[in-house]
Amino acid sequence: MDSSGTRRQNTRRKLFEAAVTLIAEQGFSSTTVDEIAERAGVAKGTVYYNFASKTVLFEELLRHGIELLTDSLQAAADETAERGGSRVDALDAMIRAGLDFITRYPSLTQLYVAELWRTNRAWQSTLMQVRQKAIAVIEAVLTEAVATGELSTELDIPLTASALFGMVLVAALDWQSFQPERSIDEVHSALSRLLQGRVSGAGR
Repeated sequence: MDSSGTRRQNTRRKLFEAAVTLIAEQGFSSTTVDEIAERAGVAKGTVYYNFASKTVLFEELLRHGIELLTDSLQAAADETAERGGSRVDALDAMIRAGLDFITRYPSLTQLYVAELWRTNRAWQSTLMQVRQKAIAVIEAVLTEAVATGELSTELDIPLTASALFGMVLVAALDWQSFQPERSIDEVHSALSRLLQGRVSGAGR
């Protein structure tokens, strides 16, 4: 990538970070483009050069964030497979990857959860599409686990994938908001036991 491309990428990252922090603090409607530009340390015109509007910026922000999460879930599954681990091991690694992501991007996760069930937003269809990509990664591992006999053929794969995704998101936000003294290892261990005992039936 040439230097102008790298510069533009860095500017967009700064705008993303500024927008997600401000919107998490005060809501989408109350956040102005001027404030985003000021927080990012750029001119107001730079925001409009990179994004047609505040709505487009926020839509791209949500898309970018969930795509990063999806990539980290897929990487966790792939790395487990390369090590010869089981599919349930892969699901466990994906839980850890999700917790790691949420620890790095707590404001983005709060925004995503807040926006997911709102139906009157311009970005709702985009959000549904990127959510489905993340869920599909989990569904693929569950499908393999059923095919190899690790998990029961009675497993409802779409619902279980959504439940695992939701479990990590909500548990992580609860941890960060109400139990911040806990370590990520403690939280992962608790969710791992839930996975092993409730999904695979192999209690530990």
